[in-house]
Amino acid sequence: MQTILGANGQIGEELARELKRNFTSDIRIVSRVAKKVNDTDKVFSADLSIREKAIEAVKGSEIAYFTLGLPMSSDLWEEQFSLILRNVIDACKINGTKLVFFDNTYMYPQDDRVLTENTPFAPVGRKGKVRKEMAEMVLKEIQSGALEAVICRAPEFYGPGKTQSITNTLVFNNIKEGKKLKVPLRTDKKRSLIWTPDASRATALIGNTPDAYGQTWHLPVDKSHPAYREFIRTVSGIYGRDLNYSAVPKFVFRLGALFNKKLKELLELLPRYEHDNIFDDSKFRNRFPEFQVTTYKQGISQIKNEQLSGKQ
Repeated sequence: MQTILGANGQIGEELARELKRNFTSDIRIVSRVAKKVNDTDKVFSADLSIREKAIEAVKGSEIAYFTLGLPMSSDLWEEQFSLILRNVIDACKINGTKLVFFDNTYMYPQDDRVLTENTPFAPVGRKGKVRKEMAEMVLKEIQSGALEAVICRAPEFYGPGKTQSITNTLVFNNIKEGKKLKVPLRTDKKRSLIWTPDASRATALIGNTPDAYGQTWHLPVDKSHPAYREFIRTVSGIYGRDLNYSAVPKFVFRLGALFNKKLKELLELLPRYEHDNIFDDSKFRNRFPEFQVTTYKQGISQIKNEQLSGKQ
């Protein structure tokens, strides 16, 4: 059995579909209010902040995928995230289960350096510090030999369905609502965005590749790394109209944060939009050369078709 912890977000749902397509029909879906993704899924509703529930959730699993997300609240992250991961790690050790930890890039420095699996952690802000602590928890278990685990790390998302990201919110949601497109801070800095179904497909592949364990892997992205102005030019071509956009300066975010809690939580992520953001996925590409990465044109076309069909 393979178990997905935090299975009803975009990554977890896509992961469940990919596992069913290519690896196994014996899948357990775990979340606070668990819902089937595939008809054959088993469901288990659990609060993983309770250690006994985490142990029960993982029981009988060969592999457990940690794709759990929490709302963007520094207070909640500090209170819950590391605790939940500690419970899951203990549950995997008790049950002899391999752990696939789906990670983000918040612990990385927010500057111009190219990001590789060996980039030292230098988090900016409270949420970045929590993600650093979590990644180091998994690395410590790997290094000690106490747990067979692997880290799958993804940059900012864009994607179909209920994908939640800054790009989806400020670009594609605004297109759908007929609003002017927005870009954080700069339009001329290179960006690395991952198509959410690719992130899930790659995670499933790594999880089912025995020699991939004991390492960190950057998940694959379209390697053109366009700046937002180039990205929106591609979007305009695919949508068949000239889409107007503007860069939102930092002072506007800071002013808005005084009145909007979501904007306040976003402030610590803004420095990465002042610099080129190049996410190096060459390790994955060299190990899995057959993996077909979704191009921006393909992904944007799918989002457009989904919006036109009214599925979003």
